[in-house]
Amino acid sequence: MRDSSLSPAPGNASTDVAGREAAKILAADVSVELERILSSPHFQASERRRAFLRFVVDETLAGRAESLKGYTIALAVFRRDDSFDPQADPVVRLEARRLRRDLDSYYMDAGQKDPIRISIPKGSYVPNFEWHNAQSVAASAREPALDLDLQQRSTPAAAKSASWTSKPSVSRKALAAAISAAALAAVIATVPAWLWLAGRAPPASAPPREPAVLVMPFEALNPGENARYLALGLSQELTGNLFRFAGFRLYTSATGSGQLSSEEPLELGRSLGVSYVVNGSVQTSAEEVRVTTTVRNAARGEIVWARTYTRSSDPRSLMETQQELAGEIATAIGQTYGVVKNDFNSNQSPKSMESYRCVLRALGYRRTFSRAGFDPILQCLEQTVQRDPEYSDAWAMLGWLHADAGRLGYFGDASLNKEYEKALEATSRAVSLQPNNPLALKALAAAYHFTGRYAESDRLSRQAIELNPNDPDVLAQFGWRLSIRGNFSEGVPMLNRAIERTVNPPGWYFHMIAIDLLLKGEYQQMLGVAEKASMRDSGFGQLLVAVANGELGHRAAAQTALERMADYKPLADDPAGFLRRNGASDQVVEALVAGLHKAQSLTSR
Repeated sequence: MRDSSLSPAPGNASTDVAGREAAKILAADVSVELERILSSPHFQASERRRAFLRFVVDETLAGRAESLKGYTIALAVFRRDDSFDPQADPVVRLEARRLRRDLDSYYMDAGQKDPIRISIPKGSYVPNFEWHNAQSVAASAREPALDLDLQQRSTPAAAKSASWTSKPSVSRKALAAAISAAALAAVIATVPAWLWLAGRAPPASAPPREPAVLVMPFEALNPGENARYLALGLSQELTGNLFRFAGFRLYTSATGSGQLSSEEPLELGRSLGVSYVVNGSVQTSAEEVRVTTTVRNAARGEIVWARTYTRSSDPRSLMETQQELAGEIATAIGQTYGVVKNDFNSNQSPKSMESYRCVLRALGYRRTFSRAGFDPILQCLEQTVQRDPEYSDAWAMLGWLHADAGRLGYFGDASLNKEYEKALEATSRAVSLQPNNPLALKALAAAYHFTGRYAESDRLSRQAIELNPNDPDVLAQFGWRLSIRGNFSEGVPMLNRAIERTVNPPGWYFHMIAIDLLLKGEYQQMLGVAEKASMRDSGFGQLLVAVANGELGHRAAAQTALERMADYKPLADDPAGFLRRNGASDQVVEALVAGLHKAQSLTSR
């Protein structure tokens, strides 16, 4: 490696303070920092992201920064062949985004005092090197450069959990190894910003972002080895699953080899500045496994969610048990309408949180599709993408609202195509910013559906499910769209699974289930489902209640539902047009319109 020097980032005042002799960063200084990062147990990047970082740094120091393109990196680091197409295979973009998070996490924790910082700016694969502060610059200028040829280039082992003092038998060792290896592999493969925290808070200068969640190690309540192994694997599996959900930052703690009081995790959470603390305990017996999980608001100290899960105890299926339970817990905590987002949305947030708050408001609107809430939220999202143009979730929600404006007839039929064009533009932007963002994929899939591009819509929906099978909202979205097009056999089971996995499901989760029952002539069951829908939304749920009561001959109840439906003018004025704008098949349109006419005839007698 040649002995080159690199100019610091422009506008770095600390470099000026440090003096002229430290005004440039030597290649040797950068190489030392690279080795410091890669050898740190706090840098939790995967092996290929480590190789990614080393490659781009080495190429830049060698004077070949101009060659750092997605194609070059794909061939050199990810072993793609000459046919690599960056548009079809986003591996480099995705791994670059994760590497940026890895570096951010490292410098928030162990690397706070490193004299040099390595970063990879968005929109580029060429790394940036800069002095961190004046004292570090001066110290670095006095230190001799290390002979990198004599340095051992090592890769830290996977993050270790609390140590075990007991010595399991050979069979137990094999079981423990299988559980731990699988759990750790899953976590390392899916966690781009893993932080093992041992009482060190993020720097005070870090700007507030979305809420942070601290996951404490699960506690084994009985001394059996099965309980300890399951507690270890469950907390690791849970963290890996939670990382698939967007919208909050995630921290874990390697502390806790012994039992903690109920207040200690809260104190740790407060010291770290996190919003929520997740605790869990595991108890096993010969007959069953019992897992209790709580989520507490760190500031208020109150429990916002708690659940106990019981499963049959089968030593041969401990891994299946931990995976199943971790998936259920992660779903309850992290999903679109889950514990953290619902509780956080109910509390006041600082002004610096307004972009995230706006996305939460938009998600809240889509529970009920209240016309009164639409305009201010649309305006809020438009301001958010102007203020934060790299925020994929905001673009996704903006596109979704434009799709709603079209399909729900908010601005009249003349604006339909214009709103759908805006929906496609915004949701496509969201996916381009984060190709594997489930929210963005769901939003673009919706835009494709409402413009009649059903094959593309279904493909994106299946991709979103593969990315996060624990997210019930993606199941509900896809199930709703399949069903309204007439594919109830595939869509309704998805909707039922989504409802089972959601604490307080939105009303629209029930719409297509009610219509399926209508088509089957099961009117009493339809009424029960329709009433669940009508309690959580307006308009369409009332239509379903009116139709069900009309079929059952309930005149007064049908009249009440029709009166409530009349307040929802786009639907009341043209029911058939409303349904077709939402992609409804002829079978669905004909059944609902006939049911509506029957209810109207019943009430006009």
